[in-house]
Amino acid sequence: MTNEKQPTLQTEEFERQPVPKSHLKSWKSFLGMYAGEHAAGTEFVIGPLFLTTGVSAFDLIVGLLLGNLMAVLSWRFLTAEIAVKHRLTLYYQLEKICGKNLVTFYNVANGILFCFLAGAMITVSATAVGIPFDMEMPKLTDTMPNGLTWVVIVLSVGAVISIVAARGYDSVVKAANWMAPFIVLAFVACGIWSLGQLGVGSFSDFWNIWGEGSEPFPGQIKYTFWHVVLWSWFCNAAMHIGMSDLSVFRYAKTAESGWTTAAGMYVGHYVAWIAAALLYAVYIQSPEAQSFLSNGEAPPVAPGPLAYNAIGIFGIVAVVIAGWTTANPTIYRAGLAFQAIIPRASTFWVTILAGAIATIAGLFPAFAMKLLGFVALYGFILAPMGAIIVFEHFFADRFGISRNYAERSGISFNVAVLLAWGLSFGTFYFLSVSQDIFLSFLTLPAWLTCGALFLLLSKYLQNRSKKT
Repeated sequence: MTNEKQPTLQTEEFERQPVPKSHLKSWKSFLGMYAGEHAAGTEFVIGPLFLTTGVSAFDLIVGLLLGNLMAVLSWRFLTAEIAVKHRLTLYYQLEKICGKNLVTFYNVANGILFCFLAGAMITVSATAVGIPFDMEMPKLTDTMPNGLTWVVIVLSVGAVISIVAARGYDSVVKAANWMAPFIVLAFVACGIWSLGQLGVGSFSDFWNIWGEGSEPFPGQIKYTFWHVVLWSWFCNAAMHIGMSDLSVFRYAKTAESGWTTAAGMYVGHYVAWIAAALLYAVYIQSPEAQSFLSNGEAPPVAPGPLAYNAIGIFGIVAVVIAGWTTANPTIYRAGLAFQAIIPRASTFWVTILAGAIATIAGLFPAFAMKLLGFVALYGFILAPMGAIIVFEHFFADRFGISRNYAERSGISFNVAVLLAWGLSFGTFYFLSVSQDIFLSFLTLPAWLTCGALFLLLSKYLQNRSKKT
C-alpha cells in the first residue's frame, strides 16, 4: 500500500459549478494560450487566402488593424467581464437561461462546429508531416481525401492532439505556453525570408505587394476594406460575442485578463497573417503556380510546403505545432459542449470523442481550403446565442425580466430563446443567400436582433406566465 497519488483519466473542470478561487489563473496563462492559439495553424491558411481575394494594401493592412481591435474589445468588455462575474462554462450558463432540452440542441451544434474547425487545423499540420513522405498536397478545390498516405498521417496527428486536449485545461495551457514563442519566431522568419525573395527594400516595395488590389483568383470573391474589417472581427465571433470563451475566462482572476487576447490578434491575426500571405506571394511567382493560373485554376494553399520552402525543417516543425496549438483548445471547447449534454460522462472521454470527430473532419481538405467561408458561417450561427447571455447580463434588471429563467421556473425549454435565435438567424441568413451579401456583414445585425428579441419575448412570455 502506498500514499503516492495514482494517475487517473478523470479531470476536474468544474463543468457545473463556478471555478473556485484556488484554481484561478493570472493573466500570464491567458497570454500564452491566446498567442499560441491565434498565431497558429489557421494563420498559414488565412494569410494566403486573403491574397487570393485580390485585396489592396490599404484594405488589408488598415482593415486588419481595426477589425482585430474590435475583437479584443469584444473579449475584454463582454466575454471576460461576464466570465469573472459568474465563472461558469458557456454551456451551463445557457442551460440556466434556456433550459436543458434547448441547450442540448445548441451544444450538439456548437461541439460539432468546433470539431470541424479543429479538423481544419489537423489538415494544416498534416501538410507538414506529409512532406518527408512525398505526400500529394490538397488543392483549393479538393473535398475528399487524396490517398492512403494522407489518411494515415491525419489519423496519427489527430490522435496526438486529442489526447493532449483530453487531459484538461491545464494541459492545453501548458502546451500553448511552451509552443507559442517557437511559432511566433517561425512566422517572423518566414516573413523576413519572403521579403528578401520578393526584393522588398522599402516600405513602398512592401505596400506594392498588394498595391491597389487585383482581380480575385478563380472561385474566390473580391475583398474590400469592410470585408477585411468585419471578417477579422467576426472570424472568432463564436468565442467572444458568442461567449464560448466564458469557458476559458472563468479561470481569470480579473476581467483585465481579457486584454491578453491582443497577443493573439496582433501577433497572430496581424503579423502572422501578413507573413503567411508573403509566403504565398513568393510561391505565386513560381512556374508551378503560374501554370495553375494560366489554366484558370487557383494555385494550391498547402502550409507545409510553403513554410518548408522558406525555412526548411524548422518550417515543417512550425506548421505541425501551429496546427496543434489551435486544435488543442478547440477540441477542449468541443469536449465541454458534449460533456454538458451527458454530464455524468468523464470529461476525458467526451473530449476524446470530440477529437475523433475532429480527426475525421480533418480527412476532408475542404474545411481548410474553404476556411474563410466556413469560419464566417460558424461564427454567424453561434454568435447570436451569445447575445442571449450578454443582453440578460446587462439589461435584465432594467427590462424587468427574471435572470436564469429556465432554472428558476423549472422549465426545460425557453421558447423566448428559441424564437429570438431562430428569427434572427433565419432572417439574416436568408438575406445573405437571396441578396448575395457577404455573411460577415450580417453577423452583428443578427447578434443585436437576437438579443433585442430575447428581451422583448422574455418580457411578454414571463408576464403572461405570471397571469396564468
